[in-house]
Amino acid sequence: MSTTRRPLIAGNWKMNGLKKDARQLSSQLAKRMAKVNRPGFDMVVCPPFPMLALVADVIKGSGVKLGAQDNHPQVSGAHTGDTSPAMLKNVGCSYAIVGHSERRTDHGESDALVKAKAEAAIAAGMIAIVCIGETLKQRKAGRALSTNRKQLQGSLPQAATAKNTVIAYEPVWAIGTGEVATPAQAQEVHGAIRAELEKLIGAKEAAKMRILYGGSMKPGNAGELIALPDVDGGLVGGAALNAADFWAIAEAAG
Repeated sequence: MSTTRRPLIAGNWKMNGLKKDARQLSSQLAKRMAKVNRPGFDMVVCPPFPMLALVADVIKGSGVKLGAQDNHPQVSGAHTGDTSPAMLKNVGCSYAIVGHSERRTDHGESDALVKAKAEAAIAAGMIAIVCIGETLKQRKAGRALSTNRKQLQGSLPQAATAKNTVIAYEPVWAIGTGEVATPAQAQEVHGAIRAELEKLIGAKEAAKMRILYGGSMKPGNAGELIALPDVDGGLVGGAALNAADFWAIAEAAG
């Protein structure tokens, strides 16, 4: 982790929790955050869409930010079941996750669609968290770095800067499996991503852009991962559903 990049800890709740769960979890995090004087990290929680307004009210003024798990590339229109970035911004979101591997796999999302969603999120005034990552098959075939470079090239929004875009590297084989990339594996890919960013947006912006690790980060491994030169925080799944665990990860960053 660079001393010039502020760590970001993002909690992706995925399709978990009812109203009481969302209220309890967000309240616990908000109370912890409100007690910290000048935290050394940024924190964002990304609950399911039906819980966004509830969580927005609970975390208001605490320093915890609200994020969405996805957004449609259009501002409005005949898109039943979708949610526009303008709606998300209006309800209080300042971040939006796009291109998560589960969206790419379950919904067949392409790099081009992910890019369009990221650009729409930025246009609405949110920070896009753009996810990329390789499968186990791709890693075993020696294509981990080339896969991530290609996804980054195709998914990075045209107007990407360190202020409006965050990259999340999520080795697909480590999501929800309990497996985690070794520090050497994580740094190798993060370093390659930053090198590719230098080609795409210039060395100055690439040096400032945050790259998160997103594969089974937990309190026990967070410190070691976040200490790596090119790891600037985490996109946390399972551990984000437990306030104590999520907070411990944040403390490891700050």
